[in-house]
Amino acid sequence: MKLISTLQDGDWVRSIYLCRQKMEAKTKVGKDYYSLTLQDRSGSIIAKVWDLSSGIEEFEVNDFVAIEGEVKTFQGHPQLNIRRLRVAGPGEYDPEDFLPQSQYDIGGMFDQLKKFIESIGNEKMRALCESFFIEDEAFAAEFKRHSAAKSVHHGFVGGLLEHTLSVLKLCEFFTRRYAFLDRDLLITAAMLHDIGKTRELSDFPANDYTDEGQLLGHIVMGDHMVAEHIAKIEGFPKTKAAELRHCILAHHGEFEFGSPKKPALAEALALHYADNIDAKLETFKEQLENAEPGVWQGFNRLLDSNIRKTT
Repeated sequence: MKLISTLQDGDWVRSIYLCRQKMEAKTKVGKDYYSLTLQDRSGSIIAKVWDLSSGIEEFEVNDFVAIEGEVKTFQGHPQLNIRRLRVAGPGEYDPEDFLPQSQYDIGGMFDQLKKFIESIGNEKMRALCESFFIEDEAFAAEFKRHSAAKSVHHGFVGGLLEHTLSVLKLCEFFTRRYAFLDRDLLITAAMLHDIGKTRELSDFPANDYTDEGQLLGHIVMGDHMVAEHIAKIEGFPKTKAAELRHCILAHHGEFEFGSPKKPALAEALALHYADNIDAKLETFKEQLENAEPGVWQGFNRLLDSNIRKTT
């Protein structure tokens, strides 16, 4: 197996990859072709099948496909031009080899998250976090494996945990710099702000929006999950419950970005910016990973700008 991250211009490739996207299109002269996104644990690559007449068997999205083709550079990025393609058979591959993974150890990250739980002084808020990550072993296992997005940022195994831990660390910094912030509230909100993504997105290899996710979204689902757990904790203060749920409901900051509420608490604003900066810097990191310094990469929707790597 030749890892996608190692592919270079001129390489002839015989390997198996996961087909993440498949689009049928026509050339300027009306000839049918496929535009694909292929993936393994090291990353993804755009692939083209220009000639559908021979050597190309039937396949669908999320099939593991055995391909032969040549790597060519197109607009500064490697592109795989496929000559032969078939669906790989059972025993030819290990599915785990084709799932993008966090660069950090998942067990180690989860240990760090548990230390944040231990540091929460408010007994009720600490119990709330424990009800998800300590007492509910099935949820904890799902959370550790889940992605934080379909494709925009942290779209890999362990991505939700990695993103949550980054947001926690940023919020911890905010509480040291701005002492008036309620640390217990902010840390609890940071830990729980994206738990709805375990229901919004399906498991790998699909990692796609569920029907419930399309209809409700992770913010609303996460708020419902938190409310359900709060209801089981005797004596949880109503005001603190409302403040915590507000932070979760407002963490996207603006109505246009899917936030049901705009931040009305300093802690909600701090969470919004911590979430936003981690998502956007991770987007920069992922988009520029294989880019040449100084080469403009084109318009990025999330960043709302044409971007490039520093020279």
